[in-house]
Amino acid sequence: MAKQLDYNTIREIFRRFHAVDPEPKGELDHTNAYTLVVAVALSAQATDKGVNKATRGLFAVADTPQKMLDLGLDGVMEHIKTIGLFRQKAKNVIKLSQILVDEYGGEVPNSRAALQSLPGVGRKTANVVLNMWWSYPAQAVDTHIFRIGNRTGIAPGKDVDAVERRIEDHIPADYQLHAHHWMILHGRYVCVARKPKCATCIIHDLCLFEDKTL
Repeated sequence: MAKQLDYNTIREIFRRFHAVDPEPKGELDHTNAYTLVVAVALSAQATDKGVNKATRGLFAVADTPQKMLDLGLDGVMEHIKTIGLFRQKAKNVIKLSQILVDEYGGEVPNSRAALQSLPGVGRKTANVVLNMWWSYPAQAVDTHIFRIGNRTGIAPGKDVDAVERRIEDHIPADYQLHAHHWMILHGRYVCVARKPKCATCIIHDLCLFEDKTL
């Protein structure tokens, strides 16, 4: 496991991320809290680009829990059949929509526990929704953030929960809101898994990664 960077170095890293992109955005298309929940749930083991392609037509006809129930399981599957595990994901979308209608009046709850009680919604999905829709400083650790956290020394940890705790403990409070988006985008486009683009990386001089490709 990588060593932990000191506070001042981490602050400088996020100062640079902020300078380049002050308001980073998630790349999943959505129009409201409900479509965001569905999009994030569908994105497990799938690319954002692939999810957006599938949900474009789906959300055009079903952007509320009741409309999704009216569309029905077969209708949902038809729209998302290009996404991996689409049958199980479609079942989860119908189930979570039913719960939202029955227990929450068709509204998406803004608590992590309530969100995690929905089928197909784990801690990572709940954190993404809390962060993107309600601007909570929740940290959703995906494969990119897990890699970045360990490779750079920003937030090393043996599992996603440990990395999440390190982010909360070590990233300055004024950068917490956008921290996970900066890290995801950095991991997706610069600090990629197989051959990181260290030569063009804005934090390569601060990063603890020993096998830099400079």
